[in-house]
Amino acid sequence: MINNLYSTKPFVWIKRQITPKESKLLADLNIPGIVLKPEYSRFYPNKFLGAQVVGFCGMDGRGIEGVEYFYNAELQGTEDRVKVLKDALGRRFESEKNTVSDSNGHNLVLTIDGAVQYITEKALEEAVVGFSGKSGMAIVMNPRTGGILALAHYPSYNPNTFREYPKRELRSRALTDPFEPGSTMKIFSVAAAIESGICKPTTIFNCENGAFHVGTNVVHDTHSYGMLTVQEIIKYSSNIGAIKVGQAVGAEILYKNLRNFGFGEKTGIDCAGETAGVLAPYAKWRKIDAGTIAFGQGISVSAIQLIMATSAIANGGILMKPHLVQAVTDANGQVIKKIEPTPVRRAISSETARTVRQMMKEVITTGGTGVNAALEGYTVCGKTGTAQKIENGMYARGKYVSSFIGFVPADHPEAVILVIVDEPQKRYYGGTVAAPAFKRIALETLGYFNISPQTIPNRLTVSLEKEGKG
Repeated sequence: MINNLYSTKPFVWIKRQITPKESKLLADLNIPGIVLKPEYSRFYPNKFLGAQVVGFCGMDGRGIEGVEYFYNAELQGTEDRVKVLKDALGRRFESEKNTVSDSNGHNLVLTIDGAVQYITEKALEEAVVGFSGKSGMAIVMNPRTGGILALAHYPSYNPNTFREYPKRELRSRALTDPFEPGSTMKIFSVAAAIESGICKPTTIFNCENGAFHVGTNVVHDTHSYGMLTVQEIIKYSSNIGAIKVGQAVGAEILYKNLRNFGFGEKTGIDCAGETAGVLAPYAKWRKIDAGTIAFGQGISVSAIQLIMATSAIANGGILMKPHLVQAVTDANGQVIKKIEPTPVRRAISSETARTVRQMMKEVITTGGTGVNAALEGYTVCGKTGTAQKIENGMYARGKYVSSFIGFVPADHPEAVILVIVDEPQKRYYGGTVAAPAFKRIALETLGYFNISPQTIPNRLTVSLEKEGKG
C-alpha cells in the first residue's frame, strides 16, 4: 500500500497489495511522500482444491464467493473504534491511535474431507477431459448427517488469483445452476408410485415396443421393450415405462412426493446463490406433464437437490439438510458453535426406501444401464441419467447432460455420490460417461474409509464394455 504526500487529499491510495519485489524496490528508492503500509490478505495454500467451496475474499478482506461470503461475519472479526478530539479549527489535541483488530475472527471446520475432495476432483477431471465435455460437477455426501464430504467442479480455479479466471468458473454451479435431470428422476417417480400404493415393483406396464405418442411428440426408448415390471423400468431406464408410471400416479400425488424430496425449493445449504430449480404447481401442469416429469423432462433441479433427495432413499426415507461447515472455533481452536445434523422431514416411508434401494441395485447388474458402476466386492445402488439440454426454449440437438447418482455400500450407505458431465462428445449416455467416474470415486473413498469388501455369494461378474444407456 502506498501513500502520496503531495496529493491535494491528505491520503491517496496509489496501489494496494503490491508484491514483495515491488515493496523492496520502492523502499530502496526512498521517495519522499511515498509511504508503505502493511496490509493483510487471505492466502489459500490448497489452491485449486475445493476452490468453489472455499471461495475467496476481495481487496478489503470481505468474502465474495463460497463459505468465505456466507460466513463472512464469523471470519472477519471485530475492530476497536478510537475517538479523536479536535478543536474549532480542526486541529487534533489528542494523539490519534491506529484502529487495531480486537479479534482475528473465528475459524471454520468444514465437512469437506480433503482426501475425498482430491479423489473426486481427479475422477471428475478424467471424465470431463476423457469425453471432451464442456464442464463437470461431482458431490459426495454423508446420507446420515447431510455433511458434504466433497464438492468438485471442473474446470476449477486458484482463489489466490481469481481475477484471472472467467466469472462462470468462480461460482459453485452445483448450487446455482439448474438443469433437467433426465432419467435420474425415475427413482423418485417410482418412489411416489410405491409410497402411494398405486404400484409395486412387480406391477407391469406396456412399453409400446419402444415408441409412444405423448401429445404431438413421440417418445422413444433405446431398446424396443414390450411388457416391463416397474423394477425393470428402472433397471433398463425405460422412458415410456416411466411415463406410464407417472400417468398412473397422477399430477397431484407426483407433485407432492417430489416436493417431499425437496425439489422445487432451496435446500438451505450454508452457501450463497442457491437455486430452487423449477417444479411448477401441479394445477398448472398440462395433461402430459405427469408423464414427462416422471422421466426428468419439464422439471429442473440443482446438483445439491438431486444428491439430497437420493440421500433420503439411502437414509431410510429421512431427508437431511446438506451443510458444508460442521463447527466454528475461536483463535485457540475451542468450539464456540457446532452445526448439528438437521433432519428436514420424512420424504418416504422406510419400507418404500428399502424397496427403491432394491430396484436401484438391479441397475448395476447385467443388462442394467449402470453396469459400468459395478464394484467388485461391494453392492452398489445407482441410476443413470441422460438429458438433452434446452437452449432458447428448445431441446438442443447433440447437447446432453450425462449423470450418475448412487450410493455405497448398498445396504449400509456411507457415501452418496453424484457425477455430472456437461456436453460430452461422441458418447453421451450417463452409464458410459459418468458411471466410471462414480466407480472410481466410490472405490477409492471406500478404501480411504477402510471399509472392507463384502462377501457376495455367487458373485455376478458384469461386462464393463457394455454401454449403459439411460
